[in-house]
Amino acid sequence: MSTRSCPCGLSEPYAQCCGRYHSGAAAAPTAEALMRSRYCAFVKQDAAYLLRTWHPRTRPARLDLDPGMRWTGLEILGTDDGSAFHSVGTVTFRASFRGGSLHERSRFERVDGAWVYLDGEFLDD
Repeated sequence: MSTRSCPCGLSEPYAQCCGRYHSGAAAAPTAEALMRSRYCAFVKQDAAYLLRTWHPRTRPARLDLDPGMRWTGLEILGTDDGSAFHSVGTVTFRASFRGGSLHERSRFERVDGAWVYLDGEFLDD
């Protein structure tokens, strides 16, 4: 990943990629775009964005992020539904961090037209 590319793994600069979702200038158009922007929010320690994009039914009251956590990469392994034509979707991914990785299948739903993270299940490697 170059220093100019977005932490989510796409080649666009942060401001034109996930940064526009984080700032509220745009909404993620797909479940995968929301997944990428949420990973990027973990990298950037943006708890407010993570809470804002969490389903109201499953959203925690607060989120304490570990400032020592160093995320090192995101790999999207698969998607089911989650486009502009769907109301639900899943994204299977592997997020790497210094010392390991997290393999998860996340579920997303639309709430008032916007994609939000519902929940996820950890998968064995």
